[in-house]
Amino acid sequence: MTVEEEISRDSGQAVVIGAGGGIGHSLLDTLRTSGGFSRVIGFSRSGTPGLDILCEKSIAQAAAQIAGQDEPLRCLIVASGFLHDEGTQPEKSFRDLDAAALAHSMAVNAIGPAIVMKHFLPLFPRRGRAVFAVLSARVGSISDNRLGGWYGYRASKAALNQFVRTGAMELARRSRDAVCVAVHPGTVDTALSQPFAKRGLKVHSPEEAAANILDVLGRVEPRDSGGFFSWDGSEIPF
Repeated sequence: MTVEEEISRDSGQAVVIGAGGGIGHSLLDTLRTSGGFSRVIGFSRSGTPGLDILCEKSIAQAAAQIAGQDEPLRCLIVASGFLHDEGTQPEKSFRDLDAAALAHSMAVNAIGPAIVMKHFLPLFPRRGRAVFAVLSARVGSISDNRLGGWYGYRASKAALNQFVRTGAMELARRSRDAVCVAVHPGTVDTALSQPFAKRGLKVHSPEEAAANILDVLGRVEPRDSGGFFSWDGSEIPF
């Protein structure tokens, strides 16, 4: 049985949100190649139709498209995220804190995925295995924070983890076989993390990251719902 078949166990749809990014694109390709799902759909800002993680209307329209299909939704991965751009870099000190930058990090990394939960989790079947996963980051662990810095990214990923934990509890009451988890993909050779990859640090290709993520999702069970896992399957403390 393939990893993707283990995720689905029943024929159905798989969805990747943020499919235009390095990890998201590789997840989409891997899921399509596997043949484990009857339908695999990727959404991104540049896609048709486009999905902007900051626009609830576009999220609702994407969910309506998925709901209009005959097959149930069995796998949904949110692979979008924000760390830096030309005008914003991770904060090294509290002196670098900027309200607008913090709000943007929270909007992309936490609020957007929460709105995805709002519109997509009700599409999960009430019976049979289904997996909802978001790409989080180890730096979002509060108890594991020993270096400081990166205020906005840390705080937004910690908020994302809390959304996942809370959503998992509600999801279990309507879809008892479903799993809702956060996954740290490791340091991946993408535009998001490339400038911050330290020498000697293990860096995964997007293809390796996708395979690792799907392996983790293939092994988690309903008892793991609400958890925060690393790319190697180990649990990360909140």
